[in-house]
Amino acid sequence: MSPRGSKGDPQPDIYTGLLFVSVASLIAGCIFLALELSRYDWTVPG
Repeated sequence: MSPRGSKGDPQPDIYTGLLFVSVASLIAGCIFLALELSRYDWTVPG
């Protein structure tokens, strides 16, 4: 349990910011990979 005088809402810390940066980097990497593969007429097999 938290102490009685503590605030109810936790504040985001640096690790939350790093999580968003890493997710944005993964999305950007996937987009750049798709753009690079489209230059070589790559299609999804199947």
